[in-house]
Amino acid sequence: MKILLINGHPDKESYNHALAAAYMEGAGNSGAEVQEINIGELDFNPNLGCGYRKRTELEPDLVKAQESIKWADHIVWVYPVWWGSVPALMKGFLDRVLLPGFAFKKREGSVWWDKYLTGKTSRIICTMDQPTWYYRWINARPSHIAMKKLTMNFIGIKKVSITSIGPLRLSKYGFRQKWLAKVEKLGFQNR
Repeated sequence: MKILLINGHPDKESYNHALAAAYMEGAGNSGAEVQEINIGELDFNPNLGCGYRKRTELEPDLVKAQESIKWADHIVWVYPVWWGSVPALMKGFLDRVLLPGFAFKKREGSVWWDKYLTGKTSRIICTMDQPTWYYRWINARPSHIAMKKLTMNFIGIKKVSITSIGPLRLSKYGFRQKWLAKVEKLGFQNR
């Protein structure tokens, strides 16, 4: 199994980085081939300034990211939910990397499109400062829908699992350690 972990938290000292390391440890111990992208370490302009009207040349880090996405069988996203969404830098990464011609292609004269990243699976591991039940039932889980249905499914990744961890801000050491162990196990199971 070829696994790509994409970490969307810009802070290297965040709990999200610890979760990413735990997943990578588990996946590595399972014998999987693993690559990692830390979006906060990439050199790129996150602004898709002209939309899709005019092509913006990809920076070398984004070209490499596209190669890693093509290479992977399973893509794992680790990020915090901020304002009901993904961090701004991660959103810019999505805008700049999942381009027409790479991730999908609109059909001429049609509202439909071709999905270029079929056959892959994905897992979302996200943290939040609210209880996960509140995010689901009261706030209707906007980042889950955006990432799973409007992004991953749109480009052809149909099997997407979600692991939500929260509330994080007031959590105790034992709660965080328990989740690190669970995420390491997910990595070992290549899930």
